[in-house]
Amino acid sequence: MLDVTLFGAFVGGLIVFFSPCVLPIVPFYLSYMAGASMSEISAEGTLSSGVRRRAFFASIMFSLGIITVFVLLGAAAYGLSQSFRSAQTEFRIVAALIVLVMGLHFLGVLRIGFLNRVFQMEAGDTKNMSVLGAYLVGFAFAAGWTPCVGGVLTAVVFTASTEATALRGLVLLLVFGVAMTTPFVIASLFIGPFLKFVARFRQHLPKVEKAMGLLMIVFAGLIATDSVNYIAQWMLQTFPAFQNI
Repeated sequence: MLDVTLFGAFVGGLIVFFSPCVLPIVPFYLSYMAGASMSEISAEGTLSSGVRRRAFFASIMFSLGIITVFVLLGAAAYGLSQSFRSAQTEFRIVAALIVLVMGLHFLGVLRIGFLNRVFQMEAGDTKNMSVLGAYLVGFAFAAGWTPCVGGVLTAVVFTASTEATALRGLVLLLVFGVAMTTPFVIASLFIGPFLKFVARFRQHLPKVEKAMGLLMIVFAGLIATDSVNYIAQWMLQTFPAFQNI
């Protein structure tokens, strides 16, 4: 049977990857992981097999660094939620307000300056990128996440904090992290085609931003009214095929 929380976390991770403040910077991180310049990876067919292999393995470690932060956040949120079980209602309302404000920001109703921050770091010499270095870069990226990650992540973390067990909460954040980073790993295998895709997809980024804003506002309402589970019931009634998933 479809688990709506896992499904939602997976979709949320994919949305974050294709959001306006993550997708445009992926080529630069691919360059960083590959230890090559942007001009080198932009020229289709010029990358050696060694560079492509380095980009692939480094992207996996980069992804693991991101996932580590998400799982740690899930564990912390679950622990905090269990410590303040008597304040679950207040905890839920605060989470809903955070998601609502970010949703309004993406729709353009509110414009909050610090939410436009994009995480960046000095690349330095990337020719000798190590496995540990790629992991630490991913860890740092997640720790300084962009607003797009923060908005959806808040909703996922809150959902994880209310799961029946800590393991369920950790799995939820793991699914979110895997969904967000898997396209990055795939992109490292097809750098040329991916760069062409990004160039074409840029024109749709404002639409993705607005759609994300709407989804966050809807989810804020679901969190505030403690109605997330109703989505599962509605989906199973409307689409019976989900019962076989």
